[in-house]
Amino acid sequence: MKTWLWRCVRWLCWLIAFAPVSAAATAPVAVIPLKGAIGPASADFVVRSLARAAEEHAQLAVLELDTPGGLDLSMRSIIQAILASPVPVAAFIAPSGARAASAGTYITYASHIAAMAPGTNLGAASPVQLGIGGGGGADREGKSASNADAQSTETRKQMQDASAYIRGLAQLRGRNVQWAERAVREAVALSATEALEQKVIDLTAADVPDLLAKVDGRRIKTASGEHVLATKNAPLVVLQPDWRSRFLATITDPSVALILMMIGMYGLFFEFANPGMVLPGVAGAICLLVGLFALQLLPINFVGLGLIVLGLGFLVAEMFLPTFGSLGIGGIIAFAIGALMLIDTDVPGFGVPVGVVVGLALFTALFVFTVSGVALKARRRPVVSGEEALRGSIGVMLAHETEGGWARVHGERWRVEAAASGALPQEGARVRVLSRHGLTLTVEAIDEHLHNEA
Repeated sequence: MKTWLWRCVRWLCWLIAFAPVSAAATAPVAVIPLKGAIGPASADFVVRSLARAAEEHAQLAVLELDTPGGLDLSMRSIIQAILASPVPVAAFIAPSGARAASAGTYITYASHIAAMAPGTNLGAASPVQLGIGGGGGADREGKSASNADAQSTETRKQMQDASAYIRGLAQLRGRNVQWAERAVREAVALSATEALEQKVIDLTAADVPDLLAKVDGRRIKTASGEHVLATKNAPLVVLQPDWRSRFLATITDPSVALILMMIGMYGLFFEFANPGMVLPGVAGAICLLVGLFALQLLPINFVGLGLIVLGLGFLVAEMFLPTFGSLGIGGIIAFAIGALMLIDTDVPGFGVPVGVVVGLALFTALFVFTVSGVALKARRRPVVSGEEALRGSIGVMLAHETEGGWARVHGERWRVEAAASGALPQEGARVRVLSRHGLTLTVEAIDEHLHNEA
């Protein structure tokens, strides 16, 4: 019995002593897919995924890259999260056929481990010129030259800033500094084999399991200290975008943001035009706020936004003012130009397609001119109520009194008085209404009126 108890105690001590080692050996690897253009939604997803990997004590975070580039602010948010991550980050350009262009190159250089799958490429990291540019329509050579100089200065500033940024990342990770600068200044690119030969990346791998087998045993220094990877048989945890990331990705699409803003403005217009409908006002306010939230996350051109608002204002005014299409046509032109100018960048994936602009402009024009046509037809119809409808109406005298009388007009009993040039007829006689003063109608006898005309 004592022997059995002694064996149990030794077994428990062995479990306690080696439990941390076993836990460390089986620590999971988080896989974070980053596909498409890098924007506010993808940056939010990567930052929160790296935080989740740290909370779950992952030993490595693999960032699967396939991107044509993206917005500078979103790229910098991801890089800052990588540099501050206590979990080592491996940028893996995969699968075959993928690329890490522009912003993807910076993210690859910032990662603790850089790897590529065969048949992939990276590079072309030159900063994309923001804005519409200026000086194209100058009337004088001096003004044109001044605008060209200003644009050239701005371009040089962006180029110097981008070069210094990627040079610092290359020096931090011990990668090819000279090629990094060439990728920015000359927009050069490399295949996976060339990148490995020039020490731009650390290794090539066929897929994620192959990558984990090749980095097994490596020592990686992060913000929290040095880590020894044991990834050969580590379990994989793929982190997919949650509802927040998907919602943010949807509304930050420039086309969706523009449509939401339009729906919001029209919803509020219908609510103000027909108080008490409630639903248009509620839906319009929600869509407008969501659209404006999305636009403030994007690099928008405020001139373009102003033209969109002005165009929608003209289109709404066309419904009420008899401008015979002048305001409507001007509103469509202002809206279309503003929509094309709305996103202040040439980054791939961020822009309003011309087809969407044309479709929205045609739909809005059809809606506005249809409503205007209905309103014009209603305006031309004869008046059937109010003082205008009473004037010229035919009635029958009901009673004759000394200071007036009573008559039935449009099925209603009215107090009547004679016109200045005549007298009230007797009961049963037909009268014509000349005017109304409060609740009293001025009438004349029809027979007397015809007699005077003859």
